[in-house]
Amino acid sequence: MKISANWLNTQASKAVTGMLLDAEYKVYFVGGCVRNALSSMHVADLDLATNARPDVVMMLAKEAGLKVIPTGIDHGTVTVIAYHRLFEITTFRSDVETDGRHAVVAFSDTLEIDAMRRDFTINALYCAPDGTVIDPVGGIPDLHARHVRFINDADTRIREDFLRILRFFRFYAWFGDPEHGIDADGLAACAANLDGLEGLAKERIQTELIKTLLAPNPAPAMASMAMCGVLPRLLPGSDVSALAPLISLQEQLGRPANFHTRLAAINPGNTNACLRLSKADTLEFTRIRDGALSGIDAAPLGYGLGPNVAIEALMLRAALFGDAMQNVDIVAAQFGGSQNYPVKAKDLMPTYTGAALGARLKQLESIWIASGFTLTKSELLALL
Repeated sequence: MKISANWLNTQASKAVTGMLLDAEYKVYFVGGCVRNALSSMHVADLDLATNARPDVVMMLAKEAGLKVIPTGIDHGTVTVIAYHRLFEITTFRSDVETDGRHAVVAFSDTLEIDAMRRDFTINALYCAPDGTVIDPVGGIPDLHARHVRFINDADTRIREDFLRILRFFRFYAWFGDPEHGIDADGLAACAANLDGLEGLAKERIQTELIKTLLAPNPAPAMASMAMCGVLPRLLPGSDVSALAPLISLQEQLGRPANFHTRLAAINPGNTNACLRLSKADTLEFTRIRDGALSGIDAAPLGYGLGPNVAIEALMLRAALFGDAMQNVDIVAAQFGGSQNYPVKAKDLMPTYTGAALGARLKQLESIWIASGFTLTKSELLALL
């Protein structure tokens, strides 16, 4: 099998693979770029595997005039920059010793040995620079069947790196077939290794959780996470029952995936106690959650939050409480978001100043909102 992809033939790719091939080393694109190309999905990162040792890769890159960074040289990984494109190049290797988070590796000379240390069959796909695909562990049939499974023994793969528990659900959300269900052996191994989650950094947990929630339909994966005990360990008190209705609404209304809304659907509580959201993400999450729980009508909500956040909040409200949501709600939120309060502070001065000025402005604004945004500036000022 061969793949035809634009990234195979760019000047950058040819420069990086060429420097290794010209020195008579083997080099293959590996992992997500090959998997996504076979699935007709967007390719972001370009990773390569080679039998050249890291010091050799660095030497060849410098001789080729390319910038090289020893990003993970102890584990055989260097990053080469060619024509402003990053390539992560890792020497074939096997894991000699692991503690569930870190591994001691030994370099190897064969692709087959390298494949056996990877997590899932669909991630152990290799592609030569000419597009020829090499599948040492049966990843292509699994990709076609939308079957996400660990390579060989699931328990062993998880104990090598407990983050693979979360990656299992993430890849199921993106590549699995919910009609056939999640891989039973993998699910059982995840349930048997829940204690391993305790040693994972919250930042890594958050990254995997967000990537899972951004899948087109993560509801089956999140339900499986809840069923086997993974989700309660990550987000105590979480409940996935509102997620599927929310996703259905997003699809019905043509709304893009929003991880803040989806996260609020499964855990509307104090999520930041469990994760490490940025200030901006925390604010967005809080505004959507609080808007959903406020009970404020669509138009005033659109005015207060802006139309996009208000629509997210309205979808979340409908999903949480089983309410109906119509296009009229979107129109109302958009209408509210387009309104501008006609009264300014200077209109009330000097009659009102300080705290009294702020209070009066808010009072008139509440009257204006209650009027459906219909009262004019002069009508509002006449109420003084």
